[in-house]
Amino acid sequence: MIATTSKLLSTGSDCKMVKLIVIDEFINSMTEFKQIIGRGTRLRYDEGKTHFAIMDFRRVSRLFADPEWDGEIEQDEEFGNSSQENSAGKVSKTNSESSEDSTDSGENGRNKKSVQIVGKGGIKIKVLQRLVSIYDTDGKLLKQESIEDYTKESIIGAYQTLDNFIQTWNEEQKKEVIRNMLKEKGIDLELIKKDQNMTDVDDFDFICHIAFDQKPLTRRERVNNVKKRGLFGKYGEAAKEVINALLDKYAELGIYDIESTEILKQNPFTKYGKPARIAALFGGNKNYRQAIKELEKEIYAA
Repeated sequence: MIATTSKLLSTGSDCKMVKLIVIDEFINSMTEFKQIIGRGTRLRYDEGKTHFAIMDFRRVSRLFADPEWDGEIEQDEEFGNSSQENSAGKVSKTNSESSEDSTDSGENGRNKKSVQIVGKGGIKIKVLQRLVSIYDTDGKLLKQESIEDYTKESIIGAYQTLDNFIQTWNEEQKKEVIRNMLKEKGIDLELIKKDQNMTDVDDFDFICHIAFDQKPLTRRERVNNVKKRGLFGKYGEAAKEVINALLDKYAELGIYDIESTEILKQNPFTKYGKPARIAALFGGNKNYRQAIKELEKEIYAA
């Protein structure tokens, strides 16, 4: 490895193998910034150079967001269709990460095909990081940060401490209130969890993990803990079967689905009859709601 400064490399230098650019001084010149970053943009597939990294100690990377230099952002309205024409004039099928079309199931983002970005000539592009850019009312860039840091700051700003968050979560009659509050701030927990391969983790655990550095449990682990405690002996056999089926649905889909009585219109609940008849197994709709509340309390028990 050879270390040098960008100032020692003239604009005419052929810097084919630059893989790491370290920025440790303030740069206000857009031209200088672009010249420095340009040292790493040469690709050398035969030499194993497919990317380069920027280590920024002075937040100079904010200069990437510059419409005056790069022009206004253009959105391809056709992106995401089953096929699209790339700049080489060939039709490239948009693939998921498994190179096959995949469909998520359920509501809130499920039943939507996930697509992978395809560049010129069908080259696949992997998104390594997403940034949040925050502007003032005059359009001036205030700061940029990773979506994870932005999520953490937003959660801590709303709840201050782990105990405050847990208390609020437990007291909410509908947990989706918290999810919707974060969505209003531009935070999609499902998307961030997917990026971090944590789709099997409940939003509760993910929030505790990303904002308060807590070790997360998967939904299945939480279900197993509840079943081990065997706390639903007061219900009849049919009601206990419904409880266990709700736990399995929670492990599969998450808390928001079991909060809705619509879940009772799906298998395996339909064998017990309509939702009103299922509620009758618990002594009526009010008691069924109370049973759901107790179930949630057990799911999130420390």
